[in-house]
Amino acid sequence: MKKSLLFVPFFFFVIACNNSSKTDTSKTEAPKEESKPADLSSNPDYQKGLALESQNDCKTCHTIDEKLNGPPFREIANKYAGMPDTIVTHLASKIISGGSGVWGEIMMTPHPALAQADAESIVRYILLLKK
Repeated sequence: MKKSLLFVPFFFFVIACNNSSKTDTSKTEAPKEESKPADLSSNPDYQKGLALESQNDCKTCHTIDEKLNGPPFREIANKYAGMPDTIVTHLASKIISGGSGVWGEIMMTPHPALAQADAESIVRYILLLKK
């Protein structure tokens, strides 16, 4: 008799635990859709900037998501997101003249042969990579 008295509460405990693990699907929220990055392949700024970036030595120091010598393009894009359009001219000038201190001790190599318009196209491409 004593064994059955101990078994009954244990039985109800097991049933209660099993019921709490089941979820009522009628009360659950719909899964949130993750924001997918926009397809930039048809964007003319993206196409032109990507082509210019590929023709120059940008990949020597930069990738889209991982730090090499310089910061990743996506980190640059996130840092300057939401800034006025004048940032394009400023960053293009930094590509042409080089610089240091903004991203650490490593100096950005100057690219004096690069035209201002081409440097601005590269900057517009980079800024499109923000998350």
